[in-house]
Amino acid sequence: MGEQSYHYQVIARAIGVLEAGAGDLSLSDLAKRCGMSVAHFQRIFSACAGISPKQYQQFRRLVAARDLLRRDLPLPEVADVLELSGTGRLYDLMIRWEAMTPGDYARRGQGQRISWGGIDSPYGRAVVMATEVGICGIGFVAERGEAAVFADLVARWPGAVFEKAEAQIEALAGAAFQGGGAALHLIGAPFRLKVWEALLSIPPGEVISYGALAQSLGQPRAARAVGQAVGANPVALLIPCHRVIRASGAFGGYHWGEGVKADLLAKEGISLGAE
Repeated sequence: MGEQSYHYQVIARAIGVLEAGAGDLSLSDLAKRCGMSVAHFQRIFSACAGISPKQYQQFRRLVAARDLLRRDLPLPEVADVLELSGTGRLYDLMIRWEAMTPGDYARRGQGQRISWGGIDSPYGRAVVMATEVGICGIGFVAERGEAAVFADLVARWPGAVFEKAEAQIEALAGAAFQGGGAALHLIGAPFRLKVWEALLSIPPGEVISYGALAQSLGQPRAARAVGQAVGANPVALLIPCHRVIRASGAFGGYHWGEGVKADLLAKEGISLGAE
């Protein structure tokens, strides 16, 4: 038996364990069951399956969550069935995003049609924008005003065509804010996309420092660049940049105002000191 064939059989066995309802197994548990080191198992699984073991387990839960939600089960019941810590974890699970192509990025959205609307959200008044792929911009207006927030978001896609469509946006954003799932369509340089992806892994009710976030990305000396990427996040709340704070425990900055950041954290049960 060739090495590649052997690896495929091992990973097929690991997937079988997961599909049999073994729940969330740690990477070390899965590797041990397959007789491999953690590093070797991670590498082989990713090569054979196309995604990491963690991403595979998240995908399984996402499929199950969508099935349960289609049955109109209450969110707490769905979270309980999936053995999630709460509806906040279910909410984060339902977020999926797609990056605009490098060509779109270089053209700054040239020719892209973007719908937008000003809506009342559970977190205050917001301007929300979306392409046909998904939500591409959210900004909270409490401290800066709706016109300023709209201008800020428009400036990120100077080549795009903007159309006001409040009913469409309210339905799309309302479902996302209530945990019904959201598709995101983001534009940014590769490093920023990497930082935004890392932000999605921060659970509700938890925070991380800029330095620790940089460390988790394997860029311990890039805390300043990470901070700039966090501040440039175009989709407030759905990509939870409000969960990044200073190492001192102070709030740190927030593009839409520190008062908004404090309110978002308070809704997750987090109270921190001011600057």
